[in-house]
Amino acid sequence: MPIKAVIFDFIGTLTKLKGYDQRISEMKLHRSIVNAGFKVDSEVFLKAYRQAHEKYRVVRYQKLIEVANAVWVSEALSNLGFKTSPEDPCVKTAINFFFEDYLDSLKLRRCGKRILKNTAADHKLGLMSNFTYAPVIYAALRRLTINKFFDAVLVSEATGWRKPHVKIFEEALKRLGVSANQTIYVGDSPLEDIKGASLIGIKTVFVPSQFYSLQKLHESLQTPDLIVNNICELCKELPRFMKNIA
Repeated sequence: MPIKAVIFDFIGTLTKLKGYDQRISEMKLHRSIVNAGFKVDSEVFLKAYRQAHEKYRVVRYQKLIEVANAVWVSEALSNLGFKTSPEDPCVKTAINFFFEDYLDSLKLRRCGKRILKNTAADHKLGLMSNFTYAPVIYAALRRLTINKFFDAVLVSEATGWRKPHVKIFEEALKRLGVSANQTIYVGDSPLEDIKGASLIGIKTVFVPSQFYSLQKLHESLQTPDLIVNNICELCKELPRFMKNIA
């Protein structure tokens, strides 16, 4: 059956992080919280923030249910005696400040735009990202001027499910209007991407990144249908791969 759609992972696969320092983002988060009227010492706040983060990390990685940043920021403040909620505009403003540097650090990998342009000419394109604040992904796509290539964009914070849960893959297929055997998935995470897509019957392509090496793929015991060394190689190999499995 001919391939009608290609779904890409975003962070790591199409983009790389360059010069990002999470400690600076955490200090920005605290400063915004203080400016909003929550008077709390930085060490005290960040300890509560990290405890809440770790609590929900279990839910996110074991149950594959996404929990937004606003939930654990709000919970951290509540545990420190402040009255707030995840919908509090002050919390949302603080999260925007937290992700400023992260957004600035996202850069397209070499040949990233080329693979999207080439593939979009004859196929539907989807994008799937595990991320706890969907507006960052939407903003990054606009800033990198690649949003126009995608027919469907799924972010775990917006869908409620994290890769490798089958539900987020099923939703992607539904939005693209294709079946699993008409689709190829391209990603860098052996478990979130390769295992997740394979569970639903989607052909998979592994691209190593700054986060996941070929060694990590081998250690995971996952077996993608195609392995390439980088996005530029994918530009050459993807058309051949599609032709061979059609």
